[in-house]
Amino acid sequence: MISVSGLFVYPVKSCGGVEVDEAVVGATGFELDRRWMVVGEDGVFLSQRGHPRLALVRVRIAGDRLRLEAPDLPALEVPLEREPGPTVRVTVWRDDCAALDEGRDAAAWFSDHLGSSARLVGLADDDARPLSSSSAQPGDKVSFADGFPFLLLSEASLEGLNKRLPLPVPMDRFRPNIVITGCPAHAEDSWQQVRIGDVGFRVAKPCARCVITTTNQETGDRSPEPLRTLATYRVGDGQVLFGQNLIHRGRGTVRVGEAVVALSNKTQQ
Repeated sequence: MISVSGLFVYPVKSCGGVEVDEAVVGATGFELDRRWMVVGEDGVFLSQRGHPRLALVRVRIAGDRLRLEAPDLPALEVPLEREPGPTVRVTVWRDDCAALDEGRDAAAWFSDHLGSSARLVGLADDDARPLSSSSAQPGDKVSFADGFPFLLLSEASLEGLNKRLPLPVPMDRFRPNIVITGCPAHAEDSWQQVRIGDVGFRVAKPCARCVITTTNQETGDRSPEPLRTLATYRVGDGQVLFGQNLIHRGRGTVRVGEAVVALSNKTQQ
């Protein structure tokens, strides 16, 4: 049986993840996933691509607050829920959307950590960012994730990669939301629609991988792997592909241990 072996949310884009036993699927993906992000003075998002030190920010949920920790800094806490207020415009790739600024203390904290001017912003509301993709359907929404609400990757796919590497890499290099077990390597590539528990998903597209996969999530250090090895056998349309982006078809709760059922395959007509 194919089943869920791990679930992860990343409350602050490009910062540390939180492993959970179950996660609620809301309008934009898992609740709290990429609800916050760090932006520069121009309002454009910052990520590990240009700021690998974001990997060192540890995140956890502490009651009704988001608690952030980083080396040589006091912990920063921000409320999970805020009263509606004035919004600022921020940019995620080609999308311009509304956000709530988390204030001077959060800005100073991230600026100190990154060594450059930065601010922390939160998604203004679930309608702030419609999903802009050829795979999207009317009403599809996304948080501050790169492009899609979910990333799914199988343990077997990672095992296949690690057999090719001089040193194995952990799953956190790929920052998945849903990790599955019980299927062959890259079985997820052939799926078109899947159901996990009582929630349906459309498989939108393979995930194009970037330099973040070469960033050690514990230290922030970089090396050529695993991107160099992936480029020898996982290339399509000039991009390195690993894992699948999903779009949910409803709401519900996904739990570790639940069955993953492929409802249709891309080869089927």
